[in-house]
Amino acid sequence: MNKDRLQTTINTFWKNHIIPTLFDYIKIPNKSPSFDPNWKENGHMDRVLNLATEWTNTHLPEGAKLIIKESDGRTPIILIDIPGNRNGNVLMYGHLDKQPEMEGWDDGLDPWNPVLKGDKLYGRGAADDGYALFASLCAVKALKEQDASLPRIIILIEFCEESGSPDLPHYMGICAELIGVPDLVICLDSGAGDYKRFWTTTSLRGMIGGTLRVDVLTEGVHSGGASGHVPSSFRIARLLLSRLEDENTGEILLDELKTDIPNYRIQETKKLVSILGDEVVDEFPWDLKMEPSTDDKVEGVLRRSWRPALSVVGADGLPPSANAGNVLRPYTQLQLSMRIPPLVDPIKAQNALEKTLIENPPYNASVSVHFEEAASGWNAPETTDWLGKAMNDASETFYGESSCSLGEGGTIPFMAMLGEQFPKAQFVITGVLGPGSNAHGPNEFLHVPYAQKLTACVASILNDFPV
Repeated sequence: MNKDRLQTTINTFWKNHIIPTLFDYIKIPNKSPSFDPNWKENGHMDRVLNLATEWTNTHLPEGAKLIIKESDGRTPIILIDIPGNRNGNVLMYGHLDKQPEMEGWDDGLDPWNPVLKGDKLYGRGAADDGYALFASLCAVKALKEQDASLPRIIILIEFCEESGSPDLPHYMGICAELIGVPDLVICLDSGAGDYKRFWTTTSLRGMIGGTLRVDVLTEGVHSGGASGHVPSSFRIARLLLSRLEDENTGEILLDELKTDIPNYRIQETKKLVSILGDEVVDEFPWDLKMEPSTDDKVEGVLRRSWRPALSVVGADGLPPSANAGNVLRPYTQLQLSMRIPPLVDPIKAQNALEKTLIENPPYNASVSVHFEEAASGWNAPETTDWLGKAMNDASETFYGESSCSLGEGGTIPFMAMLGEQFPKAQFVITGVLGPGSNAHGPNEFLHVPYAQKLTACVASILNDFPV
C-alpha cells in the first residue's frame, strides 16, 4: 500500500465530501431521545437519517449493501455490509445522535451553526461523533482504490448512544446473523490525549444517571416566616449527597461503587503522564486560580478514569437568580451523573445508591430517586501482537510519533455489551476528542487535520488485518 497516496486520497475526500456534509449535519438539532422525548414528531432524527442514507448511497463501495432498521417506537440504526475478499469480520461503530446545546458558546459560535476556524470545525456533534460514518467509509474507499485485500466489514451507526444505547440490544438481537462474530471492533467515539499521535482507549467508566428529589412543602412560603423552622429542601438534598460523597475530597464513600485498579492500568497511566506531562491538567479551561483535586498527575488521571465520581449536572425547583423571590421552596430536584469504574456492576451500584439516598430521610422528608441509565464500564482485553504493531506503525507513519493508550472517563455502553458478547474480539477504541474539543459542552470542535490522519490510521490497521 502506498501510504502517501492513501493520505492524499483521504484528505481530498474529507475536503470534498465529508466536511460539507458535516456542515449540514451540525445544522440539525438531532438531540438524543433522553433530551428530546418527542424526537420522532420533531423529525430531526429522520432528517439526519435521510442525510446519512443519501450520502452513503452516493459513496457506497462496490458490492456493499446499505441496510436501515427501525422498529416501532425505537430509534433507527444504519448497517453497511461491505463484503471482503479474505477471512475476517470487522465491526466499525459510531453514532449520529447528539447532546443538547449547553450554554456558554463563544461569540460567533453556536451549537447548530457550523463554523470552520483554521483547522477546527465548531458545532455540536461533528466530533462526538458524527464524523464516524463518513470517515469509516472514507477509509474503506481509500483502501479499495489501491486494490487492498480486506476482510468483511460491517459499519454500524446508532441514534441513541447519548441516551445510553437503550435500543441497541434489540437490534443486536434481530441482526445477530447479519453481524456475525467480529474479530476486530473499531469504535470512533472516544478521545485523544493530544493531537500528535494515534490514541487508543483501553478502559471506559460506566455511568448511573438519575434524579434525586426532596419535597418539604406542598407550596412555597415566605422564607422570613418559615426558614429555620421548615428545613430547606436544598439542605436535605445536600445531607443526602454527603452520604454518597465526601464533599471535602470528592471521594465516593460506597464500596459497591469502587474497584481495585489493575496494576497494568496504573503503569499505563504513568506512561501517559510521562508523555503528556502538564497537558493532563492544562487541557481543562480552569477558572482563574482554580486548582485540581490533587497535585499528583497520575492520581488525577486515575480519578477521572478508574475511580467513581459524582456530578450534579442539572436542577429543578430553583428559579433563575433574577426571578428568585424570598421564598422557601417546596422542593429541590437534582440531576445526578455518577461515573463508576470499569469492572463495577452498574445494577449493584445503582441499588446501593438508591438505598443510601432513600433510607431514613432527614426530618422524614419525602425523598424519591428515579434512575434513567445504568451503563457498564469496560476494560479492554490484552492487545494481540499484530494489532499493537499495526497501531504503532500507523501512528508513526501518519503522525510521526508512537501510538499511546489511555483510560477514558466517559461511557460507551456498546463497548461493554460487545466485550461481554464477543470475548475473543480485539478492540480499537479511538476518536478525535482531544484537548479542548469539549464534547457535550460549549465550543465543541473537530480538529480536521487530526481526523484526516486518524482516518488514514484506521485504513492502515484494516490493511494490516492478518490473513
